[in-house]
Amino acid sequence: MKKIKLIWDFRGPNGKKTSIHHEKHIREFFRLEKMDLIESGTESLNDFHYFAYAIILGKDLEKIKSILKPNRGKLVE
Repeated sequence: MKKIKLIWDFRGPNGKKTSIHHEKHIREFFRLEKMDLIESGTESLNDFHYFAYAIILGKDLEKIKSILKPNRGKLVE
């Protein structure tokens, strides 16, 4: 089954802290909803652009996308 990486972008001087905090909420959502979360975390593109991400199964995309409203997403292998 295909996997999708959903991404929430955070920019500016507080981007790092905000992405870390948001990732905690992502994990909490999946735990409370008893949904499959393959992986979550944060990454940095530069000092002013960080993002939180969740890797999910393709079958869950529409439900999660409509509730959590990610900024973007991409297929992962």
